[in-house]
Amino acid sequence: MSDCYVPFQPLGKLLGADSPHAARPAAWIAARSLLTHRKWSPVTMAALHVASQAIRDAGWGPAELRDAALVVGTSRGNAAGWLGPWPGRRPFRLMAASNTIHSEPAAAISIEFGMGGPNQVLASGCSAGLDALGMAMLMVRGGMASRALAVAVDLPLVPLLLDNYAMSGLLATNFESNPYHPLSAGFVPGEGAAAMTLESTGAQPQPQLLHYACNADACDPVGIPADGGRAPDLLRQAMLLTQAPAALCPHATGTAVQATADPAAFNRAFPGARPTLHLLKPFVGHTIGASGLLESVILARFLRDGQLPCNRPGMHAPGGYVLPETLIASAGPVYKLAHGMGGHNALIVIQPT
Repeated sequence: MSDCYVPFQPLGKLLGADSPHAARPAAWIAARSLLTHRKWSPVTMAALHVASQAIRDAGWGPAELRDAALVVGTSRGNAAGWLGPWPGRRPFRLMAASNTIHSEPAAAISIEFGMGGPNQVLASGCSAGLDALGMAMLMVRGGMASRALAVAVDLPLVPLLLDNYAMSGLLATNFESNPYHPLSAGFVPGEGAAAMTLESTGAQPQPQLLHYACNADACDPVGIPADGGRAPDLLRQAMLLTQAPAALCPHATGTAVQATADPAAFNRAFPGARPTLHLLKPFVGHTIGASGLLESVILARFLRDGQLPCNRPGMHAPGGYVLPETLIASAGPVYKLAHGMGGHNALIVIQPT
């Protein structure tokens, strides 16, 4: 995975040299034409693109799609193209109202692919994508639908949003993302979209979702409790209901509060044997509400081959934990954590093939 690493780029290449954020690192979708459409918003186009890929990969046709459930997760919704003009886009006036509502991606997917089953949009901050995957899993398990599509999307590289992130002291200045380094003090923002299909019965062996849960710290609108809040409760509950994790993919954004809270939470949950840690944001940036599902898709793809993704070389590891720098064999369940601003915690457990 390290061989495929593309360094983050200065935002000036996207927003122009006169942007106050021109020198900051970021990651974005290079093929801007994928996002530009007169009818649908840029965020909706990104969601449609990954939904199409996932549906094709699953081999679903009209019969499978007709009653399939759809859950979309996003933190910033249609902010891109609404809070400011999208370069090169000439939107239809008729679509102006639709292009400003955060549920448009779900509406567009249902319309374009003929999905008439249960349909939900979640906006639980940076946990939205992982929550979308979890809720889709619960819909299938609960019998609401025999199959479901989870989608997550965010395009946060909007000047006004970046201004607000910077004002809150959340943006990184260092192009080398190292989330648990003592000097780490911000995240690298990134655009992202991901989709995953779920079925009650699969034709081929695939990684399985074993468990989903979420809770709230009920503590602070912006920060994270230094001891990890209630995230350890999620981890302990999952170990009781499934198995102890062989590996953990943490939220690991790079903010100073996360760098303190995560190791504290892990130490409370894993007093004995500890899972290996696999940090994916140093590769893709923090894609906000898309991050939990995007990273789950990456994990699932590696797990199809019986492997776990490596970390970027030179990452700082919390005391007592290992960050493998080469691909390793998957030896048991993988836990994926996500945290949303305001204290929302979410966890998915993935069982390798």
